[in-house]
Amino acid sequence: MRKIFLLASVVVLFVFAMSANRAIGKQSLGVEPVAPQQEPEPRDPLTDFVVPNVAEWAASPHADVTAEAFIHWNEEDPKEVPTSCAKCHSSTGYQDYLGADGSEAGVVDLAVPVGEVVECVACHNEVTMDKTSVVMPSGIELTGLGAESRCMECHQGRESKVSIDKFIADAAAESDDTTSDKLRFRNIHYFPAAATKYGTLAKGGYEYEGNTYDGNFAHVDGYSTCTECHNAHTLEVNVEECAACHEGVVEVEDMKDVRMAGSMKDYDGDGDVEEGIYYELQGVSELLYSAIQSYSTTVLTTALVYDAASYPYFFADVNANDAVDDGEKAYFAWTPRLVKATYNYQTYQKDPGAFAHGGKYDIQLMYDSLMDLNAALADSAVDMSAMSRIDAGHFAGSETAFRYWDERGTVPGSCARCHSAGGLPMYIAEGVNISQPVANGFQCATCHNDLVEFTRYEVESVKFPSGMTVDAREFTGEEENNTNLCMNCHQGRESGLSVVKLTKGIEADATSDKLRFLNVHYFAAGATRFGADANGAFQYPDKEYVGFFDHANDANSCTDCHGAHSLQVDEATCMECHEEMEDSEDIRDIRFNYGDYNGNGDEKEGLYHEIVSMQETLYLAMQDYALAKVETAIVYNPAAYPYFFTDTNGDGVADAEESVRDNGFAAWTPRLLQAAYNYQYVSKDPGAFAHNGAYILQVLYDSLEDMGVDVSGMTRPE
Repeated sequence: MRKIFLLASVVVLFVFAMSANRAIGKQSLGVEPVAPQQEPEPRDPLTDFVVPNVAEWAASPHADVTAEAFIHWNEEDPKEVPTSCAKCHSSTGYQDYLGADGSEAGVVDLAVPVGEVVECVACHNEVTMDKTSVVMPSGIELTGLGAESRCMECHQGRESKVSIDKFIADAAAESDDTTSDKLRFRNIHYFPAAATKYGTLAKGGYEYEGNTYDGNFAHVDGYSTCTECHNAHTLEVNVEECAACHEGVVEVEDMKDVRMAGSMKDYDGDGDVEEGIYYELQGVSELLYSAIQSYSTTVLTTALVYDAASYPYFFADVNANDAVDDGEKAYFAWTPRLVKATYNYQTYQKDPGAFAHGGKYDIQLMYDSLMDLNAALADSAVDMSAMSRIDAGHFAGSETAFRYWDERGTVPGSCARCHSAGGLPMYIAEGVNISQPVANGFQCATCHNDLVEFTRYEVESVKFPSGMTVDAREFTGEEENNTNLCMNCHQGRESGLSVVKLTKGIEADATSDKLRFLNVHYFAAGATRFGADANGAFQYPDKEYVGFFDHANDANSCTDCHGAHSLQVDEATCMECHEEMEDSEDIRDIRFNYGDYNGNGDEKEGLYHEIVSMQETLYLAMQDYALAKVETAIVYNPAAYPYFFTDTNGDGVADAEESVRDNGFAAWTPRLLQAAYNYQYVSKDPGAFAHNGAYILQVLYDSLEDMGVDVSGMTRPE
């Protein structure tokens, strides 16, 4: 009986809510509306329960019966919202699409008479209560969602990379710059916030082949979904909550000035890296529009102009006055290249909150459209030399370090510590990792345990893959644990001891099916810095190696030399001692002690050049050894796993067809494997010359000597 009573109460509640909604909706039929503040909250007579949020909803765009979104079809015959539009422009259509009315889900079966708005029952019904996924226009289904899935059904746009590619393919234009009467402007539609936010996971923008793009912009915990940032009923941004982290934010307009510490690149190339991301986006869009117009006149010889308020938005500018005048009609000279560029331009224009939803995805889309147009513009190309497409590594959500697991859907525990947003905090707290959600780069909470004071997680010591443990504070003199924090990831995943263990018991020049290449992984700067104290590289028996490189008091920790967020080398810090420096490239020319390490007779060249020369010599020695000892040519490709391949045609070059996993070099001997490990170790720490040049030179010298190279003219650092 109790269950029946509660069910009856819910039914009555919805009836009263709908009555209130319909009363407000009568405005579209010519009835004078009641001011929201005068409308009493409807009550359930059985429970005296007040229907919540009606007044807030009534003042929102979802209830605005005068809006174009709801009156567009008022003059049509018949006066109805067609099935292609009803899903998002009526409550009945939305329920029809969901199947909440008992019909087939995923399609709107019937047109809806005009006069409806988006009412309570659109979002509050049996289907939406359990809804956790959304199919985007690309056909990609986003799963594991919550209440935001209701919003995303409509705020997703109506086009995608998939539909644009099909449209262009169907037109069968002869080239990217050939016009076709089968081509026209394609409009993503309006407020596609979900497409912007989920980036390449939804593929709402036109993504160019060969490029990678940002994924879901998750922001920070508690503010990563539609309904966490917007009031679900008024639709307004919860500005007062934004202000807790973003100082200076008092009203919505202030959000345009926000710039997060993980977005410090000059995307639009105007020299200002402090302006809000909104203005960076505006700058890039203006450059793209300029290129679109230039393309229309120089390649197509027909001027084009854009009007954001008039469909179909792009018009033929007959009198070339950069304005849409009476009589000027839709632009007509469409090519595949122009369709892609204008689509991406419109994708940004129609999401006014793009800067907050996932602005870096739109930056990448427009940047790539600019690049593509420039390929056809020649002398009139836009100068992009000062522009940036992606962020510093920790925040480069488009790159392999964060996009590698998109198809899998989760980052496995073995990778999560350094390739997810939540992995590092878990490792610091628990000492282990489990799988984590795919990330779009690091978040503030990856390194900061307090997002008001921005204090960092405490790390007492760091255990390296060799098993050795260090507390950087004992070496660097820093009071805080910045270096310890960084070294949780910048330590590599293998060590010299890994190589010893793998090669143990096998004769130095004997091949074995037990051997495989060991990859130290990337940017093992911490292991390099601590040298023998971490044993990151393979250290030859009976040889002595230097430990921690003690630089200088003001340049001894990771964040003394690198920007904590930009990751850029702080040139000013270097220049305080190294007066010969003029820019960051000059760091490669620095050397503090003298010795002809590589044996070329130059004792003054920078350590970087000494190291590169010895590394090149080691590579040649490895190739000679492979041919002489195992009769199998070896070749290296730094951009393809597993890096060392069989050189099938013997040309000394890692050709594309050779740089595949199945062709990975397999004729390993302990001696060759040790040298290859050290070669890769140096390759994957591009700052090794500065982190601990002496250690690296010792490792290379010993590798060369073991490979039989005459090192009599070289010098091994003490």
